[in-house]
Amino acid sequence: MKKNILISAASALLFAAAAVPASASDCPGFLPPNDMKIPVDSPAARGITEAQFNGVLDTIQRLYGPVVAQQGGVLQINRRWTDATVNASAQQSGNKFILNMYGGLARHDAITMDGFALVVCHELGHHLGGAPKSGGWYNSWASIEGQSDYYANLKCLRKVFADPGASAFTADKDDDQVAVQACETAFASSRDRDICIRGTKAGKSVAALFMDLHHETTPPLFATPDQNVVTTMFESHPATQCRLDTYLQGSICPQPLSAALSNTDPAAGTCTRSGGFSFGFRPLCWYKPAKASELVSAAVEETPSFRAGPAFSALRDGFGW
Repeated sequence: MKKNILISAASALLFAAAAVPASASDCPGFLPPNDMKIPVDSPAARGITEAQFNGVLDTIQRLYGPVVAQQGGVLQINRRWTDATVNASAQQSGNKFILNMYGGLARHDAITMDGFALVVCHELGHHLGGAPKSGGWYNSWASIEGQSDYYANLKCLRKVFADPGASAFTADKDDDQVAVQACETAFASSRDRDICIRGTKAGKSVAALFMDLHHETTPPLFATPDQNVVTTMFESHPATQCRLDTYLQGSICPQPLSAALSNTDPAAGTCTRSGGFSFGFRPLCWYKPAKASELVSAAVEETPSFRAGPAFSALRDGFGW
């Protein structure tokens, strides 16, 4: 009997230790755990300034604090500007929806204010992005990485970029013609087109960070979508090209900002073929649709003006779109 009691006690200790993530790296993060560091005084600190860092976070706190409150939560953004960590993460503790934002990532030379806003939106997406959710029991509250990427451009950045407070955010200066033509096809109003294009440029900003982190030499392009097709839902961080594809698709999905997402139905509030949409689908390089009809390879809608351009050809030939 005494031996059984000791075994039970040991088991209880092991369970208690496993019940809490061991470190910040166990929380859903924008990047895989890594050793890259950019201190405040580093020569490599060529991204955004502390004032710009706080400006982005002020805007998102003001816009999404009330949204989180409507769900019975409190949005807590931990502003760790002096921390050299090149990452960001999300946590939930009680009713607190926590975002951990590190200065090291913001200081990376690829990061613009728009790009940093995408990072914050991704972390917010773990809380608000809906299904598909993580299969891990300790973070089953969290939307998976690809869905958080999709949410960032589908919902969050649209709300942020429509706000006057974001008018002074720095952005990538170069427009990508594939992305521009895709946005022009997706939206009739110039305001929606401009927001869409900003979203794609924010995606380019963080994709350059991914390249550096993974020591990649081939840049991802909107014209060269990832042709991989997963057989099961991929919950971890997708490849660089796959993530860039997700930012584009989230940007051009014509679902209105008001279309609510669901924690159980991945189709709600998103673009799907079964929902009658022609583009804006989550890429199959990470997303496994529940319906077989969603697996049909398709491109953006073949409007006459777009069909004649190189952007349509690139999207049409990208398997999985």
